[in-house]
Amino acid sequence: MMKENLQVIFGLLGGLALFLYGMNSMSDALQKAAGEKMKRILEVLTKNPIMGALAGALVTAVLQSSSATTVMVIGFVSAGLMSLPQGISVIFGANIGTTMTAQLMAFKISDYIYPIIFIGFIISFVSKKETIKELGKVIFSFGLLFEGIEIMGSVMKPLASSPVFIDLMGKVSDIPVLGVVLGAVMTLVVQSSSATIAVLQNFASQPAADGVSSVIGLSGAIPILLGDNIGTTITALLASIGQSKNAKRTAVAHSVFNITGSAVFLFLIPLLSKFVCYISPKGNEIDVISRQIANAHTTFNVVCALVWVPLIPVMVKIVCFLVRGKEDKVTAPFAPQFLDDKLIVQPMAALYLVSEEIKRSAAYAKKTMELLRKSMSGEKNKKALRRFAEYSDNVKKLQISISNYISRMFASGNLTEFQSEQTAGLLYVSNNIERIVDRCDEIERSYAHIKEEGNSLSDHAVEELQECMSLSIKLFDEAVVAVERGDHSIIEIMAKDKNRILKKNRQFSKAHFGRVKKKQCNVALSSGYTEILQNIGRITDNCMGIAEEVMADVSFLVLNEEELKNLDMLSQKQNSAVV
Repeated sequence: MMKENLQVIFGLLGGLALFLYGMNSMSDALQKAAGEKMKRILEVLTKNPIMGALAGALVTAVLQSSSATTVMVIGFVSAGLMSLPQGISVIFGANIGTTMTAQLMAFKISDYIYPIIFIGFIISFVSKKETIKELGKVIFSFGLLFEGIEIMGSVMKPLASSPVFIDLMGKVSDIPVLGVVLGAVMTLVVQSSSATIAVLQNFASQPAADGVSSVIGLSGAIPILLGDNIGTTITALLASIGQSKNAKRTAVAHSVFNITGSAVFLFLIPLLSKFVCYISPKGNEIDVISRQIANAHTTFNVVCALVWVPLIPVMVKIVCFLVRGKEDKVTAPFAPQFLDDKLIVQPMAALYLVSEEIKRSAAYAKKTMELLRKSMSGEKNKKALRRFAEYSDNVKKLQISISNYISRMFASGNLTEFQSEQTAGLLYVSNNIERIVDRCDEIERSYAHIKEEGNSLSDHAVEELQECMSLSIKLFDEAVVAVERGDHSIIEIMAKDKNRILKKNRQFSKAHFGRVKKKQCNVALSSGYTEILQNIGRITDNCMGIAEEVMADVSFLVLNEEELKNLDMLSQKQNSAVV
């Protein structure tokens, strides 16, 4: 007896492990195979609530995990890239999308599992094209998770005739609250509602004493199903720890959605059972119970979403009441505002966050250049110099965070070849932004050294340097906009502006030595003045380095069309944010 119990336990654990591994592998492969399609799905995230719910459903269907979607949304809300109502609407949709897994589980494909695994392996092993290879992994992983289900189903058969389990299931049917608690605890332990629902579908498919009825029945399965939906909210709550107030509210909205829905449906189990039986295939209960459970899962989440989507303002008030207090203070300038480690395994979401952080770094870099230009005035401007040093330091610290984040993205192994090229390109863009700030530091040191020697540049020289800096700032602006838009046509304008700056450099250098010859400028200033002009020339090279990445089709990931229409407005907001 002891041996049989151990076989059941190890069989359940082994089957569950295989299921979870197959589910995670399929999710990773689906993300890679979807590629740019994921971006198109994400583009509607910032639209109206209905589109947000639709996007949540589609993203979850691709990721095969509502937990992954909710973690992503919480990250976006925390970073301020998505409003609280938008985040809530997407999570409502995610609850619908996750029911796709249960629908897949309901298919009886036990006779085809091994051919599916073999076909998936062959496609993945033989194919050279990355998208086809990932599709092969999807098929292979799909077969593995079904094999896990079959293993769990085979070891559950003895449980169906166990007096202990028969008695327990009888209590669950008579006292639905026990089923809810059981389902919630199971999901809390496994951390996957898809896994616990798959276990439920398998167990419910075991025959009772008459050989045709389910050992638990649909009325007994629904309470456990409701508990599974409650248990899955723990992932969102854990993901919100340490995040902003709105991120916590988004996670709480997920819990309120499932808890209120489960509480209402707990009193409507007979009605839900009749409806599900009506829309499901007919036949012996053990043959159709798996599909009935899947349909009950879908019905529950669709009805809850239809009720809550029009009431999102009410949900916002509820979660603001539950999570009180004002929004957290703005992130320190040198600390990353957008980068979220939890989203590293979701490449498209992570690329979006990296893009936003580099935009922020670029805004600081532009402010650094403007302050440097201001500090070159003939008057002593200690305030401008102090702020220049602060912004310069901010860019360098942000660069370290961006570089480390991108390194972890590569280390995760989740990037496709295209995503790897984009990520590497964005890192080069960020590196060039930092180098521009380094050149500004060198210019400031050269200028300070001239003053320390007790000398000062002529008014003509100061005007020349300020003109070159103004042109460099314009060139940098063009480079950033080119990356934002992925616009190759801007590169031609940049090339002309670069040549203009270099021409000015040569012209001003000759003018300086002309003044030296006429005794209008101190010869001792020549070295420092020349170094400043050389570093301005290097800044133009770094701007063109950013342009080279644009020519390689590298661009910031933009999730909505409004950003493309309002780039000028966005730039103004960024600039005012760092003043």
